[in-house]
Amino acid sequence: MSVLASLNARARLIFRQIVESYLETGAPVGSRLLSEVLEPQLSPASIRATMAELERSGLLYAPHVSAGRLPTQSGLRLFIDGLLQVSELTAEERNIIAPDTQADQGAEQLLKQAVDSLSGLSQCAGLVLSPGADPIIKHIEFTPISDVQVLVILVDEANQVENRVIAKPRDLLPATLTEVSNYLNTRLKGRTLEELRREAQSELEHLRTELGELTAQVVAAGLASWAGRDDDERPSQDTLAKSLIVRGEAHLLNNIGAMEDLERVRLLFEDLERKEELINLLSDAEGSEGVRIFIGSETPLFSLSGSSLIISSYRNSDAHIVGVLGVIAPTRSNYARLIPMVDHTAQVVTKLLS
Repeated sequence: MSVLASLNARARLIFRQIVESYLETGAPVGSRLLSEVLEPQLSPASIRATMAELERSGLLYAPHVSAGRLPTQSGLRLFIDGLLQVSELTAEERNIIAPDTQADQGAEQLLKQAVDSLSGLSQCAGLVLSPGADPIIKHIEFTPISDVQVLVILVDEANQVENRVIAKPRDLLPATLTEVSNYLNTRLKGRTLEELRREAQSELEHLRTELGELTAQVVAAGLASWAGRDDDERPSQDTLAKSLIVRGEAHLLNNIGAMEDLERVRLLFEDLERKEELINLLSDAEGSEGVRIFIGSETPLFSLSGSSLIISSYRNSDAHIVGVLGVIAPTRSNYARLIPMVDHTAQVVTKLLS
């Protein structure tokens, strides 16, 4: 169960109030102040007990003895991922971000104007990056962080760490994520995510071909039939799995070769499912959409400066990611406003480049 899911309603209320107050004032929040502002009202003793639980969970800390509480980096990450309510940009703010385009204006000038507008509106340092070759991945790990999300941790050969949150495929077991991570890490040497995905896709197609040929032989031998089809009808690649009906079990007991064929079919079905899950996870990790936020030491760039990186990718006319733009902001920032600003700027640039 995720940390957020383990918090009861009272703990969420108190935690949210402490983080929001910190982002606004930067000051520690004590139980007496919380008892005055929370609705429904709670006693200072009840609040202190809940704050102690949140501190033991690693979400809060006390900067001084007898002081109030502040969110830890883990607590701030939990708030941004699970409790933050993002605001909407006004029409005026959207107009500020949109650059003044001209017919002969190049992509570099468009990016400069858009990021300058984003920097001015957010009052943060703007940045834009056009990556070269895809980074070579040294380690990859998939970790479930909730019932619907998976955290992908990527470490490249320069020991740069990037975290991406992707949607969790339905009915995916934690053991499968571990298996996928182990499988990939044995094959990562000198490869990018795209190369890994292409290799897995090639293996998947080979599996489908082998499975199609073998199941056709099994059906032709009268050992099984396809559900809802004539026995001599060859199944399509998309409907191979889950529809093979084995028959004549008594005959199979006397036919070692037939049993081996059916066992091979079963193993191919399992391998096919694992490969498809692997490719889906890789594709999600490679092309994750939306704004990504790196807080403090989550990126080596700002491990000591107390800054956050809020970025989003932008695409070209072929819908390929060609760069990243965003802002460098203090850790204590109004993320509810910065996130839609960065997101809208990336959308504007993508539209213009398309």
